[in-house]
Amino acid sequence: CLGPWEAVEGSGPTHASGDAGVCVPTKGFNIKSVHSHGLKLNVWDIGGQRSIRPYWKKYLGSTDLLIYVIDSADQKRFEETGQELAELTEDENLTGVPLLVFANKQDLVTAAPAAEIAEGLSLHTYRDREWQIQACSALSGEGVQDGMNWISSQIVNRKK
Repeated sequence: CLGPWEAVEGSGPTHASGDAGVCVPTKGFNIKSVHSHGLKLNVWDIGGQRSIRPYWKKYLGSTDLLIYVIDSADQKRFEETGQELAELTEDENLTGVPLLVFANKQDLVTAAPAAEIAEGLSLHTYRDREWQIQACSALSGEGVQDGMNWISSQIVNRKK
């Protein structure tokens, strides 16, 4: 199980999962299988609405990798996003679980660069796990495959 694909509302995780041309905010959660590098990844796409966030932790058991998607252009919510991510990664089910942050909506002129987002989220303080921030645009697909490559390598390395 690839585990939760989490995001703060409106950041675009459903689209970033590879459904080109379709961008529908996740209401509740969706389960889908994604094939990458010969692996079948079971993805739990969990919505980011405030009303859903209290339920996130119910889906963390057996998580192999956490994907967190943020809206790179919504800089006023970076602090909120960072707090949510920090709280989420403190869960005992996620100890040592690799983290991929998709910095989505990089196609917008108002998007912050991935390095700035990593700093804002204090990713450098995550010493108990491998992590990667990947700039992407779910709309154009740019950067999504690079993130999937990282995911696949992490899953393969953890299974050894």
